[in-house]
Amino acid sequence: MGKRILIVIPAYNEEERIGLLLDKLSGLFNLSDVLVVDDGSEDETASIANDYGVFLVKQPTNLGKGMALKKGFEFAIEKGYEAVITMDSDLQHNPEEIPKFIRLIEEEGGDILIGTREHDLHNMPFMRFLVNNVTSLVASILAGERVHDSQSGYRLIRSRVLRDIELNTSRFQMETEIIVKAARKGYTIKEVPIETLYFKDIHSHINPVIDTIRFVRLSLRLMWQ
Repeated sequence: MGKRILIVIPAYNEEERIGLLLDKLSGLFNLSDVLVVDDGSEDETASIANDYGVFLVKQPTNLGKGMALKKGFEFAIEKGYEAVITMDSDLQHNPEEIPKFIRLIEEEGGDILIGTREHDLHNMPFMRFLVNNVTSLVASILAGERVHDSQSGYRLIRSRVLRDIELNTSRFQMETEIIVKAARKGYTIKEVPIETLYFKDIHSHINPVIDTIRFVRLSLRLMWQ
């Protein structure tokens, strides 16, 4: 790509996994271009990340994944990065797939590349399967184009998109907000097939009831914008 890319990793109470993720990233990517946004963790997440020499932003309290991403976006713009790659901190995103994002944007262009998981009940827990399919359908309708995995946190986003759209949400629904607002401004959205691993001992930070209500509220607001 010949461009500066920042890896943005929101993290909340991930002391057991953040080091393993950064170990994997270190063999593929320069850790001086990695930012961990610690979202008010109560464990050693920030300390472990700091030991790896990555950029670190620590939120004083748990403000939500959306706010952590927003901090990462602001940091990338301030430091002059031309794009960000966002990924989760719980090892469900394989760092070895980063070159796929970079290769696609070099060869085909695009403004947002979404890592799209295979949605079937053989490799995805039922509740995630249901929620992801429903939210992706709603996001597609609001964006005016088909998006197969609107909740995927594994993405490449050009900084020009982040400078141009106003983000108002603070939690998981921000991932949908980005897609809809970028699509409505004419930015190109592409998808990258990715593998996602689900581990039985990982507890999702998504609250099925509260975050569904937040998503519905966002959808209603976007419907009238």
